[in-house]
Amino acid sequence: MLNEVPPQETEVVAKAKRRSFTATYKRDIIRQADACSQPGQLGALLRREGLYSSHLSTWRRELQDKELAALAPSKRGPKAAFLDPRDQELASLRRDNAKLLLRAERAEMLVEIQKKVSMLLGLELPRTDEPR
Repeated sequence: MLNEVPPQETEVVAKAKRRSFTATYKRDIIRQADACSQPGQLGALLRREGLYSSHLSTWRRELQDKELAALAPSKRGPKAAFLDPRDQELASLRRDNAKLLLRAERAEMLVEIQKKVSMLLGLELPRTDEPR
């Protein structure tokens, strides 16, 4: 077995993970990039941090959008959640149902009170299950 090849080691490589940057890090890098005045300083900064120039342009655009959004007038109070029209109709029907149930309970109580008063006074009330 002269030509026998030794088994190769199999190494499981972890899946690459996309980098994420915090807002303070982005702000600091933008400030450092704005402070670069000599030729080559900006490139050195980007190489040192492992960034691309597209990162800077994207972060600057995000910063400008956020500043404009922060200065825009906004309504006070909690934000209204968008409701599906079906959910609104369902809520309306449930409210109506609750009102009608309350009215029915009151009507049943009134009938019971009328029955008790008629018994106390000795009056005969017509039965509701009998045809007139």
